[in-house]
Amino acid sequence: MSVLLLSAIGVGSVLGSISPHTGERLSGAVDATVLTLLCLLLFEVRFSDVRRLRSAPRFLVVAWCANFILIPIIGFTIASLFLSEEPLLFTGLLIYFLAPCTDWFLGFTRLAGGNTALGAVLLPVNLLTQLVLFPVFVALFARTTPVADPGSMLQTVGLWFAVPVTIAVCARLLLTRCLTAAAFDRLLQVVGVIIPWVLATVIVEIFAVHIGAILSRVEVFATILLAVVIFFTLTYLLGHILSTVFRFRYPEHALLTMTTAARNAPLMLALTMIAFPGQPLIYAALIIGMLVEFPHLTVIRVLLIRNRHTTENQPLDCTSPQPCLHRRPPRGVVRAPNVDVRNRAR
Repeated sequence: MSVLLLSAIGVGSVLGSISPHTGERLSGAVDATVLTLLCLLLFEVRFSDVRRLRSAPRFLVVAWCANFILIPIIGFTIASLFLSEEPLLFTGLLIYFLAPCTDWFLGFTRLAGGNTALGAVLLPVNLLTQLVLFPVFVALFARTTPVADPGSMLQTVGLWFAVPVTIAVCARLLLTRCLTAAAFDRLLQVVGVIIPWVLATVIVEIFAVHIGAILSRVEVFATILLAVVIFFTLTYLLGHILSTVFRFRYPEHALLTMTTAARNAPLMLALTMIAFPGQPLIYAALIIGMLVEFPHLTVIRVLLIRNRHTTENQPLDCTSPQPCLHRRPPRGVVRAPNVDVRNRAR
């Protein structure tokens, strides 16, 4: 994914530098590409999983507070420390920090042995919450003025959300009725493959149109990368601390770590282009954050699995309420067969 995004940046930059007229023509396709991206992203979301919210209320409350209270505070602090004098880049970086991922984090959760069933419940919760809070966060924290007041912005974002979500939900309902479960799962896999390429197309269009403005501030991009690395380090520690405090099992620990680490950059890029049209520096800050995200999630997966193996190799504590299923009986001792006391009493 990172290679694809880097390639998209390179293609768009070269295209915009060599042929400015081509870049101008591509500007007319940005809205259609963004709408396509939104439709595909929303098509993947299982809104029916909202009905399963009562399955693990304590975990869901902790994850929600981490994603929408604690992490915004961390993100605002980091952006203020590094980019307080750069309002456009500050706004883009902060928007990147604010929104938890609603799609690919679940794949990394699965690779790390996390609780993907509970993660599926988080998807619509994260999506709906960030859509509602997007105008609020922009109004409270952004260092540059959006094109509209929060009420008008909410209406605009709502309209841009209502159209793709209607298309996505209707398409999902229709296709689930027409296709078998296996065929629909294969279709979802195809959509998952297409999404990075559509995102790359958006990036090509952005850089082809705005490469001049972006290159004028290229010296600040190293600062953005450093800020993103520090942010990811702190979110990893936050997931570990919360999992320890609330005594989550490893599958929930892995899920919490992944959902607080991964960011919803594609959707935020689309919404930011709606709220802040013609501001390439804001978009560039978001895109730079995406470049670090996939290597970061890969490293987190390795750390989680290593921590899990370390924990599982520790001597088992038979004073805990969990049964010692893996302890072998001493030599010469035959384990008694399991007996149903109720049946024996009869």
